[in-house]
Amino acid sequence: MAAKKDYYEVLGVSRDADEKEIKKAYRKLAKKYHPDRSDDPNAAEKFKEISEAYDILSDPDKRKRYDQYGHSGIDQEDFSFNFDDFAQGGFGGLDDIFEMFFGDRRRGGGRSRRRPRSGQDLKYKLEITFEEAAFGTEKEITIPRQEDCPTCEGSGAKPGTDRKTCPKCQGTGQIRVTKRTPFGHLAQAKTCDRCQGEGEIIEDPCPECDGEGRIIRRRKITVNVPAGVADGNQLRLTGEGGAGEYGARAGDLYVVIKVKPHKIFERKGNDIHCEVPINFVQAALGDEIKVPTLDGKVKLKIPSGSQPGDVLRLRNKGIKAVNGSGRGDQYVKLKVVIPKSLNQEQKQLLRKFAEMSGEEINPESKGFFKKVKEAFGGN
Repeated sequence: MAAKKDYYEVLGVSRDADEKEIKKAYRKLAKKYHPDRSDDPNAAEKFKEISEAYDILSDPDKRKRYDQYGHSGIDQEDFSFNFDDFAQGGFGGLDDIFEMFFGDRRRGGGRSRRRPRSGQDLKYKLEITFEEAAFGTEKEITIPRQEDCPTCEGSGAKPGTDRKTCPKCQGTGQIRVTKRTPFGHLAQAKTCDRCQGEGEIIEDPCPECDGEGRIIRRRKITVNVPAGVADGNQLRLTGEGGAGEYGARAGDLYVVIKVKPHKIFERKGNDIHCEVPINFVQAALGDEIKVPTLDGKVKLKIPSGSQPGDVLRLRNKGIKAVNGSGRGDQYVKLKVVIPKSLNQEQKQLLRKFAEMSGEEINPESKGFFKKVKEAFGGN
């Protein structure tokens, strides 16, 4: 696997570049390598590389970690754009990603007069503990998202000015071209080259957003994780995605849950499983022991004559159903532990036990102890 390039080299800026320089370099490169606008066969890969570099260097905390530890100091799953996610399931295409970062401003002019487009849906991967998944939790996350420019209120025009109707197409976005053909004159509608089909132009762009109408900001959002969520579940936060055009609805934020493995418990549906060690005396005579649960330690009765691998159930000690009632159960698998070494007194007692049980024993052989180990699951 090829080593990752230095983020500063990717954007072509020095290591002491300020936020403005980084943003300017990013815009220039992103426009150059956007897959829908570039002839470069590697444009999509370069575009993702550029976006990743900007995401790290535009965030003070991530940039500090990167400057100190390099790529190893960055958690790549904190936030990421996935081209496949945006290309499927209603997320739109690459052009939508470009517009999410840069608005829909094109050479010479303003926005299309089409129906306003809703904001982009975003995805965030959130890692939580096993216990937080079981009982629910509240987390505060920070995401970069597109918002209306506060200076121009999303218009793209400098405060005190307005967008103007394109004088060439009179706001239609198209011009008529007449061509002479062997069959006579042919009139054809063509996209206006002054406003690029938008119908409006910006003569004085907003200095804050450079005429784009929207800017990228990092926002803190509180996520309420319900009890019972499982690894891979998605939580939908309506309206917490990117801003829409002309007041259209904002996109949604999809929080993908990643549950950390537990040292003791394993989840299967809403039930949890664990393994508890006992000695062969407890297995033979029975006992009452304390076992761990999500609610703390509880007493568990071991029946006499229990065998290695037997499974006991603790009712209602599992996971709560998401948005439902009741809990799953906890299943405890018994692991009978055979001692690896015995003193002389212990050996004599076991020999006596075997004689009383009718076992034929050669005191000079280890066969009996081998039988004991085999009987209780030993090797």
